[in-house]
Amino acid sequence: MTAARIDHLVIGADTLAQGAAWSRKTLGAEPNPGGQHPLMGTHNQLMRIATVDFPCAYLEIIAHNPPAQPQDGRARWFDLDQPAVKSALRDEGPRLIHWVVKVPDLRTAVDAWAKLGIDRGEIVEASRMTPRGLLQWQITIRRDGQRLLDGCLPTLIQWGETHPAHSLPESGVTLRGAGVRHPQAALLAKAFEAIGLESLAVKEGPANLCAALNTPGEPVRLQSKGL
Repeated sequence: MTAARIDHLVIGADTLAQGAAWSRKTLGAEPNPGGQHPLMGTHNQLMRIATVDFPCAYLEIIAHNPPAQPQDGRARWFDLDQPAVKSALRDEGPRLIHWVVKVPDLRTAVDAWAKLGIDRGEIVEASRMTPRGLLQWQITIRRDGQRLLDGCLPTLIQWGETHPAHSLPESGVTLRGAGVRHPQAALLAKAFEAIGLESLAVKEGPANLCAALNTPGEPVRLQSKGL
């Protein structure tokens, strides 16, 4: 299969205002306005973190969008409705909770994972209007909203003609690398291999998704710490 690439890092926040304050303090950069996700009852802010090695990478700060609710009886994606996640984001502040990987053929990738016994969820077509035009994509979403494997197994996405990172301004923040640690490291390694996701460290141990970033100040290491 054609290689998959890291698309974006997901920073969960109790509110977008809280997320923006975290970004200024932790990364030394202001996030850009994003948009709303009517299907999921969430909204976001975005920041370009692309490099030569990660050419389309960006960071997404995401939060509930009150009073909007998910449609069709869904749970919000990325476990944002789970009590442990909600309380941690409210009481401890924003943190890295998940990541999304871009693939050239979403159906092929989903089928490859199904052969490993991984149910990444249904393929959903989504879109949102931005000041730069309509963004369209296909993404894997489970109705229960679960990230799977403590957030270490990525959500999969296939973009239409337009990618959000292309129109985001330079932020001064760039992605140096990412890795995962998990008790089921062997399964994660097989899952990454099945979709052509390479050059990503996978180690056995307590669940943790981590990402190393260069910022206008000191380098920053983000961690999910098993949330």
